[in-house]
Amino acid sequence: MPPQGRKMSLKSTEAKIFACTQSQKIGEEIAKAYGTKLGKISFHNFSDGEFQPSFEETLRGSRIFLIGSTHPSSENLMELLLMIDAAKRASARHITAVMPYFGWARQDRKDKPRVPIGAKLIAKLLESAGATRIITMDLHADQIQGFFEKPVDHLYASTIFIPYIEKLNLDNLTIASPDMGGSKRAYAYSKFLNSNVVICYKQRKKANIISHMELIGNVEGKNVVLVDDMVDTAGTLTKAADLMMERGAKSVRAICTHPLLSGEAYERIEKSQLKELIVSDSIPSRKNSKKIKVLSSAKLFAEVMKNVHNNKSINPFFIK
Repeated sequence: MPPQGRKMSLKSTEAKIFACTQSQKIGEEIAKAYGTKLGKISFHNFSDGEFQPSFEETLRGSRIFLIGSTHPSSENLMELLLMIDAAKRASARHITAVMPYFGWARQDRKDKPRVPIGAKLIAKLLESAGATRIITMDLHADQIQGFFEKPVDHLYASTIFIPYIEKLNLDNLTIASPDMGGSKRAYAYSKFLNSNVVICYKQRKKANIISHMELIGNVEGKNVVLVDDMVDTAGTLTKAADLMMERGAKSVRAICTHPLLSGEAYERIEKSQLKELIVSDSIPSRKNSKKIKVLSSAKLFAEVMKNVHNNKSINPFFIK
């Protein structure tokens, strides 16, 4: 029993939001949509490249959200891990890693002998560092959730992309997958947009190099929207767009959640027959392009984070 005359407070501690250096922009937008400001954190940099994060406010007993995408370089992942460890040692009550882009996810299985399962390793690192929950968006493979022993909230960027496509009012709309592995995602979009689906079949010489591509389905006179979880070198995407235009498509757009856009990606997109590439802000852009449309995911993450903090269902935020 509490001492007489004193009431035990049942009010939950306010959530605190922090962002890694590579995710400052999306972090600020998420915090604004949440109705707060980013927490204070500083970094001490050693001359050899080592760095040390330091929270500049108390975390004791708090639920904190650490926002950080883990795209290359590997320092982005290391920074998030160090921040999680620091929060754990500062007695934070709950530590949620908010990862708009979960990097290393393409290594989700052994596709040949003597290779790692990188996605599983990253999951274990996050848990060992002290993360008690993961919030992420459009994993490369849904089964990556099973690599974690902690709760994973896997959000779908379709909640921001589908309304955008609907506003375009495209006639003869057809959804396309740039490869066989993305067919499930394409069918999910087609269900909500009431459209047909076509699929590209590709063969690779090695990673990022396509030797042959064929189209399964008819695109003649269609406005095609390619759907994928990420765009890296843009080789597959631009080759698929050019193939569809050769087969009589009226226009080709693409939706890719995570814009890695490495190597000659920007140049390939500019030279391709893609009318538009629609991406989220999960990864900061390196360059500007008239063909690339960036949609904000801040409101989606902020609302999910609020419901997680208040122990409410996040089911209303799933379109897929």
